[in-house]
Amino acid sequence: MSMPPPLLYYIRHGETDWNVEWRLQGQRDIPINARGRIQARRCGEILRDLLARDAIDPAQLDFVSSPLGRARETMELLRGTAGLEAHAYRQDERLAEISFGRWEGFTIAELRQRWPDAVEERERDKWGFAPPEAESYAAMSIRIREWYDALARDTVAVAHGGTLRGLVVQLGIASAQEAPFLDIGQGVVYVIQPGSMSRYA
Repeated sequence: MSMPPPLLYYIRHGETDWNVEWRLQGQRDIPINARGRIQARRCGEILRDLLARDAIDPAQLDFVSSPLGRARETMELLRGTAGLEAHAYRQDERLAEISFGRWEGFTIAELRQRWPDAVEERERDKWGFAPPEAESYAAMSIRIREWYDALARDTVAVAHGGTLRGLVVQLGIASAQEAPFLDIGQGVVYVIQPGSMSRYA
């Protein structure tokens, strides 16, 4: 019999000022703000409680973060809150947020003023559309699937809203039409297995 896939505890980074302003962040390295740090510590409490509930030793888990600073700071704060050494985790480039290319730093309202046709095209096919010098959700979902398929044990990952949208399509949790519109919360721990995702806040 084949082993079931590892359990994934997935956390989106804490809030940034660009999140508040609805700016497309993508791979820009925007730090988390004061509220984001509170959310990160809250995730550490939620994770600690989930692991205690299920009698899981954190030392048995792999901890991996997106290389972007907002994810790394969230990881370090949540590990510290959970009573773990803050820096004992690894990074994986495949967890970096979807790239919005030349659109990074803009709000959709600003883009609509500058490039209304392109924004309309994106709204018709949010999954397949790629802005200039960027990647589509469809392309990003392939790299996140490669990352997921390489998991060797139960894992805690801190990454981004976009990358989770890509993963849920690959795992059959949401359709390519639904996923780009999913609200991925901050201060939330998602527990993911193929076909199911539970949310703890």
